[in-house]
Amino acid sequence: MTLYERNTFFKVGIVFCIIFTILTAAASYLIIPVYSSIMEENISRPAHIMQRITGKFLESNYFAVHTSLVLAVLFSLVGMILLHYFYERTSTPEILYVSFFIFSFSFEIIRLIVPMNLIYHYPIFYLLSAAKILHFTRYFGIFALFTAGICAAGLEVQKTRNIVLILIVVALLVVLGIPIDTQAWDTSFKMVNGYKSLLTMMEVVVFITASVSFLAAAKIRDSKDYIYVGIGVVLALSGRNVLLGTDNWAGPALGILLLSFGTWIICSKLHKIHLWL
Repeated sequence: MTLYERNTFFKVGIVFCIIFTILTAAASYLIIPVYSSIMEENISRPAHIMQRITGKFLESNYFAVHTSLVLAVLFSLVGMILLHYFYERTSTPEILYVSFFIFSFSFEIIRLIVPMNLIYHYPIFYLLSAAKILHFTRYFGIFALFTAGICAAGLEVQKTRNIVLILIVVALLVVLGIPIDTQAWDTSFKMVNGYKSLLTMMEVVVFITASVSFLAAAKIRDSKDYIYVGIGVVLALSGRNVLLGTDNWAGPALGILLLSFGTWIICSKLHKIHLWL
């Protein structure tokens, strides 16, 4: 992929992020007044590791979940704008995949279909399609960050389109095989799905592999900055799990902090590495 094509994706991504941000603001106007009437509903809580820890100290709060969702969409918008600004003239193979990871957060707006359904009662097909798209963008995002690590460790990057196509196919295969219950959801506005243990294990494997890949790149390319990139990946993915997988105020507070700081480390160190190439 040429520098021009990559920058074009950045620009298109920014436009979509702006649209998603506007839609989030409009939906928030309709949804926020509804939360007070559903706060007492007895539904399951997320099963993420950080949720199990923070859930012992903090109660479920839909306003916190909504704040996390809004911050995820804003993070995507700001992140794409900054990427285009700082990388417009810098050729960095890994940054395209990092941009996929950042852009995927815009689609967290899809979770708003759960509270919206309480108002408008959508057909099951809409709920199912929304859940599938949400799962696809989430897994595509983490697979893309994993690919950035493999790319840094020495993956051939001349055929970027083929790699992106593989990412899409793999994410689709995962999503199409996930059974989803459109009649049940947890307190993070995510519809309940099957194979939870298997999917959690897959995320852990991607988490570890992506981090280790950048550490390996530090030795292969003889650059200590890749070690910091690996640390950034750990922080960013940890922040992602907190932001998207908790139903209390730890989500927007701790999640966005870890996610933003980790992503900043990744992007700033990659920029430093390739600036001198």
